[in-house]
Amino acid sequence: MKAFPKLVPFLGILIALAGFWGCQVNSSTGAVALRITDAPVDNPDIDGVWLTIGEVQYNLGGDDSGWQVFSDLAGPQKINLLDYQNGLAFLLGSFTLPSGQYDQIRFMLDIPDEGTKVPPASPGCYVSFKDGTTAPLFVPSGLQTGYKAVGSFQVPVNGTVDITADFDLHKSLRLTKNGNRYLLQPTIRLVVDDQAGAIEGAVIYVPAEKVMVIAYADGTYTDSEALVLSGEVQFPNAAASAVVDPAMQAYKVAFLAAGMYDLVVATANLDTTFSVNGFIPNVLVQGGQTTHLPIDMLALDSAP
Repeated sequence: MKAFPKLVPFLGILIALAGFWGCQVNSSTGAVALRITDAPVDNPDIDGVWLTIGEVQYNLGGDDSGWQVFSDLAGPQKINLLDYQNGLAFLLGSFTLPSGQYDQIRFMLDIPDEGTKVPPASPGCYVSFKDGTTAPLFVPSGLQTGYKAVGSFQVPVNGTVDITADFDLHKSLRLTKNGNRYLLQPTIRLVVDDQAGAIEGAVIYVPAEKVMVIAYADGTYTDSEALVLSGEVQFPNAAASAVVDPAMQAYKVAFLAAGMYDLVVATANLDTTFSVNGFIPNVLVQGGQTTHLPIDMLALDSAP
């Protein structure tokens, strides 16, 4: 019994070491390969939507105060979103993160708040036009919370998850009602690449210079989706969309979650709106696979 007190410091050391080793195990990491893609913009005069990304942040705990920076981002990086459509994506980088479940990330952009009265002389984010002119981009919600992308993904221990952020300019790029500035509204979705699929194929009898193929989750399209309301986007609840390549006469709607979809085929009007030509219902998309589906513009269904 006299020897027992001598064991106390030793046991304390063992407990401390066990705690240390436990912390080492719990601080496991993995990697995220982050890409960026886009859906088409409506205005045919726009040839570039340029973003300068200064930081990307993650939040493992879900608390708004717990945002952390992707420390290994080689930034700032400037890209034209319109260069990455129809299944193309820009690799922003591969980043080391704590392993675990994530539901959103956010992009910190070099972009002024909507309340900015004088546009910056050299904006980091702007719209460029075919005539050589540019216009700055503004963000309605301000700069403090960043530009959030939502979608669940799991960072594996000592592994890599590939995810793509779909900026979808068809939904997010808005011209104000008075027509004097462009707003970038946060509608980014995150997709885990190996869980997503695509729909692609040739298009027969393309009737116009610009034809768009719009994917809706099965049963979610209604006639009101095609209405053009002042200041509102057309086809607001679409899952994704793509413009038919006029040279190849083909399309590809990419980064779709697995499931059943209805396709809406629409052609551009003289303004920035589209008229619906018809529908292709019940198209199956499987994760990690491409569904090959040719479209005959003369043989479309009249309803989804």
